[in-house]
Amino acid sequence: MSKRKNNGSKKRPHKPNQQVKKQNRPNTSGNQGGGKKSTIVEVTCQGLTNEGKGIIQWDGKQLEVEQLLPGETAEVAIYKKGRFFNAELKRLIQTSGDRVQPPFKDHESGGCQIQHMKYEAQARFKQKVVDDLMKPFGKPNPIITMDHPYDYRNKNVMTFGLNKKRQIISGLYAPNSHRIIPMKGSIIHDPKADEIIQTVTELAKSFKLQPYNEDTGQGFLRHVMVKVGKKSGEIMVVIVAANPMFKGKKNFVKALRKEHPEISTILLNINNRNDSMVLGDQEKVLFGKGTITDTLCGLEFEISAKSFYQINPVQTEKLYNEAIEMAELTGKEKVVDAYCGIGTIGLVASKAAGKVIGVELNKDAVRDAIRNSKRNNIQNARFYQADAGEYMSQLAAQGEHIDVVFLDPPRSGSDEAFLSSLVKLKPSRVVYISCNPETQARDLKYLVKKGYEVKRMQPVDMFPQTSHIESIALLTR
Repeated sequence: MSKRKNNGSKKRPHKPNQQVKKQNRPNTSGNQGGGKKSTIVEVTCQGLTNEGKGIIQWDGKQLEVEQLLPGETAEVAIYKKGRFFNAELKRLIQTSGDRVQPPFKDHESGGCQIQHMKYEAQARFKQKVVDDLMKPFGKPNPIITMDHPYDYRNKNVMTFGLNKKRQIISGLYAPNSHRIIPMKGSIIHDPKADEIIQTVTELAKSFKLQPYNEDTGQGFLRHVMVKVGKKSGEIMVVIVAANPMFKGKKNFVKALRKEHPEISTILLNINNRNDSMVLGDQEKVLFGKGTITDTLCGLEFEISAKSFYQINPVQTEKLYNEAIEMAELTGKEKVVDAYCGIGTIGLVASKAAGKVIGVELNKDAVRDAIRNSKRNNIQNARFYQADAGEYMSQLAAQGEHIDVVFLDPPRSGSDEAFLSSLVKLKPSRVVYISCNPETQARDLKYLVKKGYEVKRMQPVDMFPQTSHIESIALLTR
């Protein structure tokens, strides 16, 4: 994995921060950050990490500060945690022209690590991250940005618990903990989804639905998930509970639908596990047909509670169109869609390919892919439940000729076993879609050593207001 780079602002060059003078370093001392003893210092931000955190120098150490931009001067609290030092922003002294006032407090942002940056600055930051990581392979194209970089998430999940006053709350876990921070919304969530979850929270109080307690194993309500079809307008609400004993469920559904008649379907999902997975294996439809539909690149997709469907469909269309253009499909090619999920990119590509083979380990996703293929009357796509690497090795052993492989692996990237099977298969073109340019750069290095050449790289801003970046690379033999 590539090392982090310092991503300074191109727009506002600044001098490197001087070492803080000794008389300035501890200008105040006290208990900060929940009782931890800290030292307050004045610093200037020198750049950004790949996660969008500000970089400062203190006492010969490089530290990271959330919500701080290059060139800004600020007071930060520095405290020791184990063998390491942490820094926390306390007060801005001089601000950057790239700063905006975020509409939510940082703890309510729902993972919006860079919502304090102007959108133009976010694009420059992400471009620099990709440029630095991909430098060994050439120069990436300018990042594809979003016209309205807000309200784009089509899935919203909130967790339920009790506050110190024993009141029911919904929100997200604080970083690296299981403490729930109450949250009413986010600039990247679908506003209607946020409204529905707030209504569920109020109904949970009146229906006395006790939140599940992980420590005691007692309680009922764990999460609520809302999925929205951005084009269809259909809405799914999933109540995730620890057990199926939902007292008053008919009245609950009636009350929820009265407040939100736009809801298309409501499900009860049972999750009695002790892991971090949101959904369990059992589910029951309480209202509607149990699925919703949405349209992507001219195709209609049926989405279940467990379906993986791209979070930002507006940018997904741009991403897929770019990926399919890179594949140079003429209608004759045999294509493999590895890690195919519910078959979105494979089905979109099928319109321009000769034959598409989708491979996915998750059986629910494969079932959805087959259903969506039939729904769109696509005759030239087949989907198989299998490990993609093993499947490609089998194709290679059988002497099967494949023209193009699309791969869209998880954030951890592809392992060497998968990449070696890809090399054995010898496709003419590989279109690598990644939600983590660091692991993508690592995998590209392997493929280049094995005889491929990176011909084109295209970053796409799929996740505005966050530090995450989507990146496509075209490789040819």
